[in-house]
Amino acid sequence: MGIKKHKPASPGTRFLLSNTFAEVTTSKPEKSLIAPMKSSGGRNNQGRMTARYRGGGHKRRYRIIDFKRNKDGMKAEVQTIEYDPNRSAYIALVQYEDGEKRYIIAPSGLQVGDEIMSGSTASPVTGHAMFLSDIPLGSTIHAIEMQPGHGAAIARAAGTYCTLMGREGKYAVIKLPSGEVRRILSACKATIGTTSNPDHSLVVMGKAGRKRWKGRRPRTRGVAMNPVDHPMGGGEGRASGGHPRSRNGQMAKGQLTRKPKKHSNKLIITKRKKNKKRR
Repeated sequence: MGIKKHKPASPGTRFLLSNTFAEVTTSKPEKSLIAPMKSSGGRNNQGRMTARYRGGGHKRRYRIIDFKRNKDGMKAEVQTIEYDPNRSAYIALVQYEDGEKRYIIAPSGLQVGDEIMSGSTASPVTGHAMFLSDIPLGSTIHAIEMQPGHGAAIARAAGTYCTLMGREGKYAVIKLPSGEVRRILSACKATIGTTSNPDHSLVVMGKAGRKRWKGRRPRTRGVAMNPVDHPMGGGEGRASGGHPRSRNGQMAKGQLTRKPKKHSNKLIITKRKKNKKRR
């Protein structure tokens, strides 16, 4: 994995930092595991814009990912490591002993030819999917289920991972990437290791056009709008706009937005870290 700095041959490449894709082994996806993907452009079923700043972009096809890893007790060999335009982490094409092929989120360090397994008979090796009750304490894990059999929901983005801190009865104690420590049922599955493409956060677009290729249109700042259009709009001269908030008035930068009576609050041991400025 690496980041490539380009020569300033044009204004668009002067500050461009792109991925080298050193781990990617093929550019063609498995045809049996791709599905059409329709772009809405931020419009609903009536054709009205409900999500702003979306539209355009390169046409994509969805890669069907196996988030459940429910083929227990059967070995699978890694065939390719591929780029997925729909997510930041790489994906790996694996083929099981019975001939079935599936895509999984590629862990960091997984290579073509490696064997992976899932279930109670799997060992704590990178890429193996195990129940939280069987994973050794202190292990680094990703692609974690929140409910048994529902598929991975936590730590799926590039370079993310969680740490198995301990066990309390039927629950496992997990430290999330945000710093939050919470309980998850031990019957849930998780994959050993960290997700691939850890340098994704270092990528610099270089020009506005690359953002358009990804389907994002220019975003207008709230302070540049009129009061009728945004809570932070209006004012004489370059007004700051007041306390930061969204278009519909939801506060940002410190205001708590989580429901105080949410049912999963009882599973949280330590809340996530807050970004407080030092005085």
